[in-house]
Amino acid sequence: MTLDVVQMVLVTVLAAATPLILAAVGELVAERAGVLNLGVEGMMVLGAAAGFAVAMRTGSTSLGALGGAAAGLLLSAVFGVLTVGLAANQVASGLALTILGLGVSGLVGTPYVGMKRDPAPHLHLPVLSDLPGVGRLLFGQDAFVYAAPLLVAGVTWFLWRTRLGLTVRAIGDDHTATHALGLPVRKVRFLAVLFGGACAGLGGAYLSLAYTPFWSPGMTAGRGWIALALVVFASWRPLRVAAGALLFGGATVLQLHAQAAGLGLPGQALSALPYVATILALVLLSLGRRQGGSLAPAALGRDFIPHR
Repeated sequence: MTLDVVQMVLVTVLAAATPLILAAVGELVAERAGVLNLGVEGMMVLGAAAGFAVAMRTGSTSLGALGGAAAGLLLSAVFGVLTVGLAANQVASGLALTILGLGVSGLVGTPYVGMKRDPAPHLHLPVLSDLPGVGRLLFGQDAFVYAAPLLVAGVTWFLWRTRLGLTVRAIGDDHTATHALGLPVRKVRFLAVLFGGACAGLGGAYLSLAYTPFWSPGMTAGRGWIALALVVFASWRPLRVAAGALLFGGATVLQLHAQAAGLGLPGQALSALPYVATILALVLLSLGRRQGGSLAPAALGRDFIPHR
């Protein structure tokens, strides 16, 4: 392979991994606070529809990205009111959120089916962007791609280097004890859910504004569920989330190259390859994990009802 071919493959892998990193890191923060939100798929697809609609109306990719994040945030607020405020079952509420997001996204996106727009602009730095091998990879991406590693670094610093991050992790491990200490369990959990929703919406907006700059119903194609799996795969660590997303991106690129090579395998089987790779990675992780219990936050998925 030439350097240009390697660079092209790496750029494609990074593009496929970006929406997963954005959505999974947001969900990781919510789960670290003890809230299991299975509605990531719904928030992503609504973010894709709303982001594309706003961008078409305003002609601005930046406003489209904000619109997608806002749509995910609003949908997550519904989930937060139900689960954090009213102590509704988190699993049932998350599944309902996915169904709601799919339905509302179809309604919002109906006028825009078949429309296309220019993809999000890419950075171009004279000389640097033209460097062989790494120029386009490091200095020729769109803003979404650069936002993904910044989000990973920011969340890592926040959770393990700040007092508020320690509070989030403590609440996720034992909400009863933290409440007894006077910490605002419900407020922290609700804010964590909102953050996760905004990140999922932003990941969805990336799909319709940059990855494939058009709107199509169900265009997330299960990426929200993959993002949920990545959080488990990563043992609730942001850097591992990024590594898992790159693994999925690599499987996606491998599937595309396999189809182009005409190997004679059914197209449906090749399309399933990235998801099969993710399942195998989860199985291997479970088999290889040392004994000593789960690494998940101890209060994950448990309802919190304060007793005065």
